[in-house]
Amino acid sequence: MLPKDPVILLSYVNTKLRDAYPSLDSLCRSLDIDRASLTETLRAINYTYDASHNQFV
Repeated sequence: MLPKDPVILLSYVNTKLRDAYPSLDSLCRSLDIDRASLTETLRAINYTYDASHNQFV
């Protein structure tokens, strides 16, 4: 289950991306997460996915 708080979600996702997944797509597939919903939630707190860094910045 993903954290509901967007700031905690950001930390959780970036940690997973850093430690276990080579891309956002692989994280979403593995954890059965809707990519669009995730990116919109984090966009609401002014973070977008940067594929070159494999993290939300």
